[in-house]
Amino acid sequence: MFDVLKGAGLLIYPLGLCSILAVYIICERIYALRQAAILPDDLVDAVLQGKAYAGGMHSVLARVLDYAAEHRDDPDAVKAFARLELNRMERGIPYLDVIYAAAPLIGLTGTVTGLLQVFSQISPDTGLPDPVAFTKGVALALSATVIGLSIAIPSLVGAGYLQRKVENYAAQMDVLLERVLGKHSRETSSVSSPKTNTL
Repeated sequence: MFDVLKGAGLLIYPLGLCSILAVYIICERIYALRQAAILPDDLVDAVLQGKAYAGGMHSVLARVLDYAAEHRDDPDAVKAFARLELNRMERGIPYLDVIYAAAPLIGLTGTVTGLLQVFSQISPDTGLPDPVAFTKGVALALSATVIGLSIAIPSLVGAGYLQRKVENYAAQMDVLLERVLGKHSRETSSVSSPKTNTL
């Protein structure tokens, strides 16, 4: 294992940084995007049933509902605030896209530089390399690409999973928000147009 890391040369440091960032972003987003922090069941049930909101007061849905209650007559502002909350949920995910694109390229750079070093050691007298040293050198040079791919693949999977999770939350949020705004609209119209008594 140490030989594989050694084969990447100095590029092991940016590769290591990419791996640390990828692990941190994936773990942090999985925790931040848990159901209780975004759309807690008790709060969702209250919205769907038209009951008073209770529970889950530190969640994304609770913040949207509070904002909607304060801006009952401005549904566009409420929708803009909901989009802002969705944008916050995507925080860090675009960096995974950069990592899974950059890590293989960094690894490929390490492989190319390693191969250049291997071929530069060919004997000028015979024009042939030492078979043992050549084979070992090529294997070490390819280790950079292996490391890059081993970072890129989990980053790609993690980015796809997290993005899909955010999209699912966005779809659910749209349904709940339309229900809340519809309720506010009915309440506003009933207040502005009271029934008149007929004789």
